[in-house]
Amino acid sequence: MLTNFLRDESGASAAEYALILAIVGAGLAFAVFTVSDAIERVIYPASSQAISCDAGSDESACV
Repeated sequence: MLTNFLRDESGASAAEYALILAIVGAGLAFAVFTVSDAIERVIYPASSQAISCDAGSDESACV
């Protein structure tokens, strides 16, 4: 069964599958880095504000 699969020349070849996998992998990596940067830009100001309020800073800034 495996030998028949390896000998079969119809359909996409291993090189084509590797190319598709590389393109999909690059797209996923790009998406992960882009989304993580966007999340960091949203979360960081809120977390730094919460940390400064916990440290006993001016209460008017902690609303």
